[in-house]
Amino acid sequence: MRILGLDLGSKTVGVAMSDPLLLTAQGVEIIRREHENKLRRTYARIEELCSENQVDRIVLGYPKNLNNTEGERCEKTREFAEALKRRTGLPVILWDERLTTVAAQKAMIEGGIRREDRKEYVDEIAAVFILQGYLESLRGETDGRA
Repeated sequence: MRILGLDLGSKTVGVAMSDPLLLTAQGVEIIRREHENKLRRTYARIEELCSENQVDRIVLGYPKNLNNTEGERCEKTREFAEALKRRTGLPVILWDERLTTVAAQKAMIEGGIRREDRKEYVDEIAAVFILQGYLESLRGETDGRA
């Protein structure tokens, strides 16, 4: 059993995967698309990853505002989650992703990744932070605020 973590952006989806023991999250890839509303290949790739890795649920970053309100991005994320549920047959958990991009940027700075290269990896690393937060909540180490 594995869990897939996703960070949905306007032109990319960062992907992370848990280890079989559900202890750690590792970055897998970044799914890129030309247009925000063209998602067919994105869904197909996620389905493929789920099938190949015996994924039993998906954790999708939920982009609430810092003041805990929901904006347009939340609506798009809910629509994406519903489509994923239909296509994969798997449960999709919406997970509060506030500050994960900030944490990903900080981790890359600390890791010495050049500024020009950070944009290339930020979504994948944010997906790792989203999934790791969820995994820790399963062990009672954090609270899930979605």
